[in-house]
Amino acid sequence: MSYKKWVIETADKEKASALSEKLNIDPFLSYLLAVRGINDELSVSEFLSDSVRLVSPFLFADMDKAVNRINLALERNEKICIYGDYDCDGVTATSLLFTFLESMGADVIYFIPDRITDGYGMNNGAIDKIHSLGTDLIVTVDNGISAINEAEYIYSLGMELVVTDHHQIGEILPKAEAVVNPHREDNKILFRDFAGVGVAFKLVCAMYDGDTDDLLEQYADLVTIGTIGDVVPLVGENRCLVKSGLSLINNDTRIGLSALKELAGSKERELTAGDVAFQICPRINAAGRMDKASIAVELLITDDYETAKVRAQQLCDENEHRHQVENNISEDIENKIRENPRLAEDRVIVIDGKGYHKGVIGISASHISEVYSKPAIVIGVDENGDGTGSARSIEGFNIFDAISSCEDLLTHFGGHPLAAGLGIKSSDIPELRRRINEYAEKYYSVMPVETLHIDCKLSPFYLTVDLVDSISRLEPYGERNKQPIFGIFNMILCSVTPIGDGRHIRIEASKKGKIFRIVFFKTTADEFPYKQGDMLDFAVRISKNLYKGRYYLSIQAIDVRKSGSDAEKFFLEKTDYQLFLLGNKNNTALYPERNDCSVIYKFLKQNGAWQYTAEDLYFALEQRVTYGQLCFALDAFEEAGLISRNNGITINEVSGKTDLDSTNVLKTLKGRL
Repeated sequence: MSYKKWVIETADKEKASALSEKLNIDPFLSYLLAVRGINDELSVSEFLSDSVRLVSPFLFADMDKAVNRINLALERNEKICIYGDYDCDGVTATSLLFTFLESMGADVIYFIPDRITDGYGMNNGAIDKIHSLGTDLIVTVDNGISAINEAEYIYSLGMELVVTDHHQIGEILPKAEAVVNPHREDNKILFRDFAGVGVAFKLVCAMYDGDTDDLLEQYADLVTIGTIGDVVPLVGENRCLVKSGLSLINNDTRIGLSALKELAGSKERELTAGDVAFQICPRINAAGRMDKASIAVELLITDDYETAKVRAQQLCDENEHRHQVENNISEDIENKIRENPRLAEDRVIVIDGKGYHKGVIGISASHISEVYSKPAIVIGVDENGDGTGSARSIEGFNIFDAISSCEDLLTHFGGHPLAAGLGIKSSDIPELRRRINEYAEKYYSVMPVETLHIDCKLSPFYLTVDLVDSISRLEPYGERNKQPIFGIFNMILCSVTPIGDGRHIRIEASKKGKIFRIVFFKTTADEFPYKQGDMLDFAVRISKNLYKGRYYLSIQAIDVRKSGSDAEKFFLEKTDYQLFLLGNKNNTALYPERNDCSVIYKFLKQNGAWQYTAEDLYFALEQRVTYGQLCFALDAFEEAGLISRNNGITINEVSGKTDLDSTNVLKTLKGRL
C-alpha cells in the first residue's frame, strides 16, 4: 500500500454553532461548512440556496461578436459546423449548441474528431472534410484556443471561425471572429472555472431573447454531465448549474438519458453528482475512448426512444469493452512490476506495453499514480514502434515540466501540471525513463507527500443513514467541494472478504463489540497488509444504498493505517533516506545496528515471508527501526543471500553465520557515515 499524510481539518466550533442557531441548520452541517471556509451568514445562505444566479454572458470578452457572427450566419442561411471534442465535456457541449441552433432554424452540422486518427483538437485533415461539406462558419466547443495554425488554414479556405473554449490561453489568440474563453484577462467575470459546456451554455444564453430559466429547463442536464465529467470546481455558477441539472436528470426530461439510466440500472433511484460521475459520464466517455463519440451525441440529441435505446446499449457495450481493455492493461502492468519491482521504486513510474489502447492509458496512469502515490506515465506502443503516452501526477509534482525536460525525445507533447500526453518512439522509452527520473531527483530531492484531508474525527456509532441525510445539503459534491471524509479510529480488524471478482475487499471491523462493514475499492485481499486482530484507523466516506425499498448505510474506506502510527516520523525518516541516496545528507540513524537487523530478520522468519511493500513492513514492525535502517538492512540481507526480493520477500535457507557488516552495502554505508 502507499501511505498518505492525514490532515484533520479544524474550524471554529463556537462560530459554527452560532451560525447553526441563527440560520436554523444542522449543527454538524454548519461545522462541515466552516471546515470548507464557508463561515458567515451570506456565504452559507448562498451555498445552501436552491436558486440559480447566473451573471450576464456579455461580461465575457467577444461574446457580443460571437452572437453577431452566428446571427449573421442564421440570416444568410450559411452552413454552420460545430467542432467538438470526444470527451464528456465536448460531447455535451456539441449536443447543447447543435440542439439550440437547430431549434433556431440553422443549417447546422457537427464534427467530433476521432481520438485515434485525429487526436485532440483541430487538425487540417478534419478541416478539409468540414470544408468539403460546404461549411461557411466553424464554431468550436471545448477546444480551439491553441489552434493557431489551424485557424489560419480555415480562413485560407474561405471559411470563418468562432472559438468557445475553457482551456488555458497561450501567448496569442487564434484568428477568429470571436474568441470566448473565461480565462481571458479582459473578461469582466469573477468566476472563471467553467467547463467547455458551461461556456457553450453562456453563448446560448447570450443568443436567447427569452428567460434564462427556459434554457435551464432544456439544457441544464447537459451542462451538469459535462461539468461533472470534466472535473471542474463545483462552486459558484457551476454549483448552481449542476443543482439545476440534477433535477432534470432525475425527472427523466431527456429521452436519451432516460434510456441510458435504465440500462445502467439507475432508473429507480435519485442520482447524485457522484452517481453521474461514476455511472453516466463513463458511458458517454466510452464512445470517444473505444469507438466514435458521435454515438453519444446521437443519444443526447434524439427525440426517438427506439433510437435512444439502441445508442444507449452501444454506450453500455463500449463501456464494458473499456472495462475489459482496462483490466487487461492493469494485469499486464502488474506483471511487469512483479517481474521488475524497481519500476515501482522509481520517482516517476514509466510503464510501456505493446498494443495498449490509446483511449484507456490515461485511466491506467491514474490508477498507478493513485496506488503508488507517485507520478506515472503509461505508454502504448503500436506495431510500427510508435508510442502514445498518458501521464498523471500528484499534487506538488509538475509532470508537464518534467516531460518538457525530455522534449527532444518526444514527437509531441502537451498538458498541464497534473496530467499530460506525449508521443515517443519505442526505442527512446528507456531514455525517457532514465531522464525523467534524473529530473525528479534534481528538482524534487524530496518527493511531495500525498495529503488526505479529513473533515473531522468521528465515532463510528455516529455513522448512520440519518447523518447522510443531514449532510446531504452539501451536495452536489465535486472538485473544491469534496464529499466529507471522516476519521474513525482504533477499530479492531475482524475479517477481510474479496468482492467484485477479487478486485475489491469488504472489511469487518469492530468497536465496543459492534461490527461495522467497510468497503475498500481497488485493493485486493493479497494487497491488504493487515491481519485479524490488528487495531486500525480508517478514513471513510458514507452514503446510502436503496435495497428492496429501504435505505442502508454504505461505508467506503479511502485509506487505512495502523492505529498509533506516527506518520510524521515515517515521512521524516523517508526524507532522510531519499536525501542520503542523493548524497545530500549524512544521518547516522540510517545505519542498521546488529539489534536492528535482528528485529527485522526475526519478524520475517516468524512470518515465513513478506508479500507486501517495505513501507508496509516498516509499520508492521511498529516503527522499531527507522525507514532508512530497514531499507539498508534489506539490501544487506539480499546481498548476503538471506532473502530474495521478487514480488515480496522470501527467506532463503543458509548454513552458518552471516557477517552483515562485511557486505558491500553496509561497508559503503559505514564509510559514508
